[in-house]
Amino acid sequence: MQLSYKSTMRACFTAYIVQAIPINFVPLLFLTFHKDFTIPFSDITVLITLNFLVQLFVDFLSAGFIDKIGYRASVVIGHMLSALGLVSIAMLPYILPDPFIGLLISVIIYASGGGLLEVLLSPIIEACPTDNKEKAMSLLHSFYCWGQMIVVLLSTVFFSVLGINNWRILAFIWAVLPVANMLLFTKVPIYSLHEKGADGLTVRELFSMRIFWVFMFMMLCAGACEHSVSQWASTFAEQELGVDKTIGDLAGPMSFAFLMGCARACYGKFGDRMDLDHFMKSSCILCIASYLCISIVPSPFVGLIGCALTGLSVGILWPATFSKSVAAIPGGNTAMFVFLALAGDLGCSAGPSLVGFVASHFSDNLKAGILAAVVFPVLMLICILYLKHGRKPVRSSVDSSLA
Repeated sequence: MQLSYKSTMRACFTAYIVQAIPINFVPLLFLTFHKDFTIPFSDITVLITLNFLVQLFVDFLSAGFIDKIGYRASVVIGHMLSALGLVSIAMLPYILPDPFIGLLISVIIYASGGGLLEVLLSPIIEACPTDNKEKAMSLLHSFYCWGQMIVVLLSTVFFSVLGINNWRILAFIWAVLPVANMLLFTKVPIYSLHEKGADGLTVRELFSMRIFWVFMFMMLCAGACEHSVSQWASTFAEQELGVDKTIGDLAGPMSFAFLMGCARACYGKFGDRMDLDHFMKSSCILCIASYLCISIVPSPFVGLIGCALTGLSVGILWPATFSKSVAAIPGGNTAMFVFLALAGDLGCSAGPSLVGFVASHFSDNLKAGILAAVVFPVLMLICILYLKHGRKPVRSSVDSSLA
């Protein structure tokens, strides 16, 4: 049976779920690592920072080797590393003399896979010969949210039934999906932007454009806005709000993922009827308000609502920034995909790292850490206002190409 580009698209959608597994499964175990391995929150912060710094490093390197070894080999390696990382995190902390070293090695492995997938999936989808690229790209970005939701929901059910002490079994189970999708990617047709004869801008040409650096900074802020809360939501709900882990995971990370997915799906469907600049500004303001609810309001109920609303507020920021950059910089192609992903991953590291380090400084007070992270939506809002008043606005119908 010959597979079509639709199979390629389904494999890409599944790959975004693969990427979501370690990023969202491991944070559910932070408090377990803290208690079982006696790892302080400052060291757990290093795990978050290392995860996204490795992705950042892989993003940077991929600009030089992806076109040489090909999209297929690169995406297969990405899945292989994702699976190996999940297996390692269940084994290495118990094999090595220092459990923390085992966790660090595991993070390096699965983060390398995640970095490759982050760079590859968008251009692969963009190159597929579909008549509706807008819908395809919208679905692609929303699948990370659904993957995050699935990971949190099924992991929570597993922990409730079999207990958190059996988390290693679940790590092996989650490793099955990247292996299966890896096998699918060895069969599906792979298209690339270069195969279509598109001549992209050089790195020097991109770096010479001021607007490119504005979008790079916006991607950094978008990644930081998204992960400052999502990476710490489970730990925050348990420690700061004092709720049961099951309730905390469902009301925190899962509701965050659900509302983030809804925001992206909504814009993907109705984006041509919306003013993107207004939508992004409103999202930044809601993000600021959500952070303040989490960090200042003493009510646990309001704190959980704040966690959920943060997902709604950040949902559009990453894909909308991607969308505006594609419209404003024609010919960016693979080079632009790589560097935007690099900037986004830098933000994914900077946001939760700032939260963790500030929290450690204030005696593991995560509320203080999240309050410090409010700087990111504020800076994002400033950038949006700069683009609005400093340049000709981008048409909303074009912006809806990514959601």
